Amino acid sequence: MKSITYILSILFLLVVTSCDNEFEQINNNPNVPTQVSPDLLLAGVIRNTINDQVNEAWGIGNIVVQHTAKIQFVNEDRYLWGERNGVWNSVYGNMRNVQNIISLATASQQNNYLGVGLVLKSWLFSIATDTYGDIPYADATKAKSDGVYAPKYDTQEVVYNGILADLKRANEILGTSSESISGDILFGGGSGAIIKWRKLANSLRIRYLMRISNRRNVGPDLQEILSDQAKFPIFESNADNAALVYQATAPNQWPLYGSRVGSFDEFRASKPLVDRLTALNDPRLPIFARPVERPSSAGRVEYTGIPNGLGDTPALSYNGGPQGVSRVGLSFACLVCSTPAPVPNVMRGLLMTFAELQFLLAEAREKGLITTGSAETYYLDGIRANFDFYRAIVPTEYGINVTPPATYFTQPGVAYTGTQQEKLQKIGTQKWVALFFNGLEAWFDWRRTGIPTVTPGPDNLNNNRVPVRYPYPLNEQSLNGTNRTEAVTRQGTDDINTPVWWDK
Repeated sequence: MKSITYILSILFLLVVTSCDNEFEQINNNPNVPTQVSPDLLLAGVIRNTINDQVNEAWGIGNIVVQHTAKIQFVNEDRYLWGERNGVWNSVYGNMRNVQNIISLATASQQNNYLGVGLVLKSWLFSIATDTYGDIPYADATKAKSDGVYAPKYDTQEVVYNGILADLKRANEILGTSSESISGDILFGGGSGAIIKWRKLANSLRIRYLMRISNRRNVGPDLQEILSDQAKFPIFESNADNAALVYQATAPNQWPLYGSRVGSFDEFRASKPLVDRLTALNDPRLPIFARPVERPSSAGRVEYTGIPNGLGDTPALSYNGGPQGVSRVGLSFACLVCSTPAPVPNVMRGLLMTFAELQFLLAEAREKGLITTGSAETYYLDGIRANFDFYRAIVPTEYGINVTPPATYFTQPGVAYTGTQQEKLQKIGTQKWVALFFNGLEAWFDWRRTGIPTVTPGPDNLNNNRVPVRYPYPLNEQSLNGTNRTEAVTRQGTDDINTPVWWDK
């Protein structure tokens, strides 16, 4: 009996020891990694955030600056916005992986990935602060590392200081380590992408310096960039555009390609857009709008935009109904709206373009913030760059000739003549056209410059005021109430009419 007991005891110990020795190995799923590298995170961050850019442009960005207008379900066009949490959720949802890229790159001394992470961090936080004002910034990514689950709201000025510092650092460290960038679906990765990320960092610095130029003397910082473009490279042509190229097949097509037809068709070309381009005989009009289905006489090709801010009944009946109003251009999709059928990957997901940079530099030069270059040259290069951008991507089967006639640039509405204010008006109007479908960027820029004129529609529900920010998400009142209250007390009423710091 003792022998049997002894043998059983030995067997039990062997089994327990065996299980203990192999437990971690047996329960480690090789298909579910516990750690990732920056390249595995980068593609998802780029795709998700730029797709969110496109969708935010479609839902509000194009509407509020009157690129488009609505023919039904018109609340957005009448400024009855309610909660709009898409930007907040996109920025803070994706910031987790941006911070993971930064932390992993820092630990492994991969400065190229660190630089890319800092550029993305700066871009995303700029969207958040330009949309809401004061936001969680310094503490926003400390939940995992430091257990900070109720981050304080930093002032917008502090946020911008951080953004500009991070972009400057990104330019400095990109190219100082040896790793090749993978997962880069924006610039293609590899060693050749490093200079493009540096150019994006410095071009974004110019954008954000101009954003705060009404509150701070940004001339010396702008001039520093332009005086040494070997040290501070910037966009030099459309080849440098930060523009995501989509694929012809799902799930990586243009985000609106598969949109429900009825939802897409609620949005139409606006009267301000159509009228301004028509007055200039601008060949970009057929890109942004389609001819009406019921012209004033048979066979005529007519473009008619709908005024913004109409009530449901007048919007749906304007110019005889939907067939008398131009749809948004074929390149932006709607599968059954007209022939030929749209190509699923014509449009690009825009972060920033060479054209925008040229208009920013034209404004800076015209205002005397920089001494490099000619305001007129920057301005004309910006116009040509936007024409060239569309000429390169619009399919020939669409039958759209995007080449402007020589007289386009000499007509009074385009030629770089007049008073300084008239020149700034021309710069701002052309930039407004070039910012079509670039997230909320046209709205941010309009709030700073007031160009072009945006007039609330006759049935607006905001006392004839164009909104200038998004209210904070309601769940912040319960999840981070103390810090939110402090921000509202400092910034002003939490509504769509309280300007942010750089807009005051």
